Amino acid sequence: MITCETFRTSLRPGTDDPSLLEHLRQCDGCLDFAVGVDPDYFFRSIGGSEMTPPGGVDAFVGDVMRQVHMRRTETSIAPPHTLTWRQRLAIAATVAAGVTGAMVVYRHDVVTPAPQPVARIAKAAPAPAKPVALTTKPIIERYDSKNATIIEVPTDGSASVVMIFDDKLPADL
Repeated sequence: MITCETFRTSLRPGTDDPSLLEHLRQCDGCLDFAVGVDPDYFFRSIGGSEMTPPGGVDAFVGDVMRQVHMRRTETSIAPPHTLTWRQRLAIAATVAAGVTGAMVVYRHDVVTPAPQPVARIAKAAPAPAKPVALTTKPIIERYDSKNATIIEVPTDGSASVVMIFDDKLPADL
């Protein structure tokens, strides 16, 4: 049995040296190394003498070649796959339905009538707008009370916000 170092230095792709193959079958570290060098070493590590087919390699190759020839003959004799009349009818109906549907959709998009110009009717002057109350609560324009605290919040606009704090005011005001 050789050492791992000797194995790694003398290993070359495609080597059939019996001592190298024997070491390869027994050392997993060298098997990983050998597969990195040549992936075929993975199959060579399986073994060889007990793997010979019955009748020898020549008989095995002859059997394989006969099978290849027989399969090639079977596929050349078989008729090509043809469609039945029902399959052909179904394909024709599908194509006809698709073409008809496409024509209907195309015609629907094309035939849409263009909008007609509307004649203008003279309108009377609009009625003056009535003032609308925009608040739901009453507006207090003036409030005088000695107990009330009145705070005016400055704003940038023309409207001013005034807050009145008085215990005598109703709650909904």
